[in-house]
Amino acid sequence: MNPLDWTRPDFFVWGLFLKVIQIAGFLGSGKTTTLTAISRKIGSEMRKKTAIIVNEIGAVPVDAKVISEHGLKVIEMGDGCICCEIAANVAWTLKELGEKYKPDIVFIEPSGVALPEQVRGAVELGRKYVEVEMGKVVVLFDALKGEELLGYEDLKDFVMRQIKNADIIALNKVDAVSEVQSEYCEKKLRQLNPDADFIRISAINGDGLDSLINRML
Repeated sequence: MNPLDWTRPDFFVWGLFLKVIQIAGFLGSGKTTTLTAISRKIGSEMRKKTAIIVNEIGAVPVDAKVISEHGLKVIEMGDGCICCEIAANVAWTLKELGEKYKPDIVFIEPSGVALPEQVRGAVELGRKYVEVEMGKVVVLFDALKGEELLGYEDLKDFVMRQIKNADIIALNKVDAVSEVQSEYCEKKLRQLNPDADFIRISAINGDGLDSLINRML
């Protein structure tokens, strides 16, 4: 047997359980701002350890030292939250992250051009290394760009696929638009995915984040 075969039981992290929640959304929808805010709230108010997996740690607006060990680039964000740059792949990152930091909840922030089903498939591969529960898929939608995202043919199909894969749709930046614009976006999004839970939030102001946390957990 190949000694580097990661499917062997030797590489499985026994006794560790990771709940993985995906926060998706098109470029500029506010994923990083939302994730940073809710992770800190979960840590400070619920006393749970959280981890965020991102594509590029340099894009996270946190003034903290990057720690590199075990093949992971990590920053400690306070309140029991860490942020980790994806390593070789999502599955291996979950294993290393879980083994070293043992977070209660892992958030994955895919790139703005990734589809939720693609990320879900990558997380499923993590079951080779650790027990994983794939939690809800949250898709953020930018209220400021509602008509643009839903109207342009080049974007519409992709955005619709994201929305249709959502368990929770969070209409973000509602503080920056009129009630008419919020209602327009909400109506269109509910038509695309009537089964999804819907919520309006302002991540930058913190509005609606407690409700979002309760629904996703």
